[in-house]
Amino acid sequence: MALIITDECINCDVCEPECPNDAIYQGEVIYEINPAHCTECVGHFDNPQCQEVCPVSCIIVDPAHQETKEQLQLKYAGLMKHADHHA
Repeated sequence: MALIITDECINCDVCEPECPNDAIYQGEVIYEINPAHCTECVGHFDNPQCQEVCPVSCIIVDPAHQETKEQLQLKYAGLMKHADHHA
């Protein structure tokens, strides 16, 4: 499952640099997460790094993007393959 940032976000800027997939970006009002790039840190870390550093706990599972750990692992592999082609 991809994660989503709720409107409780205080724009503290700590989550964006922690994302190993560059899925987090500054939206019009608050930070947002690109679900196509979010693997909940599967392939990189045991826990989502953005959730670990968020001071207001506003990063939750996105109910619109339900994925299993296996699907997240496949997404991670695809992102890494894509990154290799552009390196």
